[in-house]
Amino acid sequence: MKHLLNTLYILSEDIYLSLDGENIVANRDKQIAARYPLHTLQNIVSFSYAGASPALLGACAERRIGFAFFTPRGKFLARSCGSGNGNVLLRRAQYRAADDPDQSCRISRTMIFGKLYNARWSIERTRRDHKLHINEERLAASSQKIRELLPKVKEAASLESLRGLEGTGANSYFDVFDEMILGDKKTFCFRTRSRRPPLDAVNALLSFSYSLLAHDCASALEGVGLDSYVGFLHRDRPGRTSLALDLMEELRPSMADRFVLTLINNRILKSSDFLNTESGAVLLTDDGRKLFLKHWQEKKKETLTHPYLGEKLSWGMIPHVQALLLARYLRGDLDAYPPFLWK
Repeated sequence: MKHLLNTLYILSEDIYLSLDGENIVANRDKQIAARYPLHTLQNIVSFSYAGASPALLGACAERRIGFAFFTPRGKFLARSCGSGNGNVLLRRAQYRAADDPDQSCRISRTMIFGKLYNARWSIERTRRDHKLHINEERLAASSQKIRELLPKVKEAASLESLRGLEGTGANSYFDVFDEMILGDKKTFCFRTRSRRPPLDAVNALLSFSYSLLAHDCASALEGVGLDSYVGFLHRDRPGRTSLALDLMEELRPSMADRFVLTLINNRILKSSDFLNTESGAVLLTDDGRKLFLKHWQEKKKETLTHPYLGEKLSWGMIPHVQALLLARYLRGDLDAYPPFLWK
C-alpha cells in the first residue's frame, strides 16, 4: 500500500478493502493490515483481485472519492464514482487545453524536455558504467548535442518547432544507440529505427516495449479520469491513445530503452528468441515474448525515488504518478506539469 498525493494505491494482490465507520480498512486473510481515514483521500487505486465491499464503494461515491480498479499487471478495468462526481470537469479542462495551441505547446514542452533529458542521462550512464567498452567520444558528442537542445525546447513557441527539436534530439540519441549495446553484436546490431515492421532484433524489442509502455500509460490516464485518446503533442486520430503517447515520451529512455539494453547486455535474450519472416520483419518468438514479459513485470517491481515527490516507489507506479500530476495541473492545483526526470 502506498499513499501519494491524497491517493491510496493498493499494490498487493490479496488485499480486500472494507469500511469501518469513517475509515477504509485493508484486510489480508481476514486480518486488518492497515487503516486510513476516508477524509484524507481523494482517490483510491486498487491493483488487487480481491476487490472492495459495496459499503466502501457507496461511502466513496457519497464523499466524491474516486475508485479505480486495475488487474495486478496494470490493465485498467473500471472506475467508480458518485452520480454527481464523474470526470466531466477534468475532461472538459483537458479538451479545452487540447484545443488551445499555446496550452498544448506548454504541456508538450515539459514532456519533450523530460524525454531529451532522460535520453541524455541514459547516454551518460553508459559513459559512466562502461567507459572501457565504448566509443566515448561519440557518446560525449551526442550527449552534448542533446544538452544544447534542452533550453531551446523550453522556449519552443509552437508544436511544429517542438516536433523539430524532438526529432533532432531523437536522431542524435539513436545515432549512438548501437554504442550502448554491449552484447551479441551479430544478433543485436542497431542501425536506425524501423517501426512497421521492425527490421532487426533491437527494433523488435523497442517496438514491443513501447507498446507495453503505451498500454500502461493509457491505463494510468483512465485511472485518474483523463481521456487517453485526446492528446496535446499527438493530435486526435481515430483509435489512437494520443495522450498515452504524449505521456510515454518522457518515459521511453528510462523505462523502455534502458530495459531493452539490459535484456541485451545481460544476455537474457538470444538469437533463437527471434523469428525472421519472409517480409523482412523480425519478431519475437512465443518463448521470447514470454521471457520479455517476465522480466518486464520484474522491472516494474523495482524501486526508485521519484524525482519530484521524493517518495520511494516502484517503476510500475511511475505512469500512474505522472498521470495524477498531469490531472492536477489540468485542474489548476499545480502551476506546471512536472515531467519525470530520471536520476
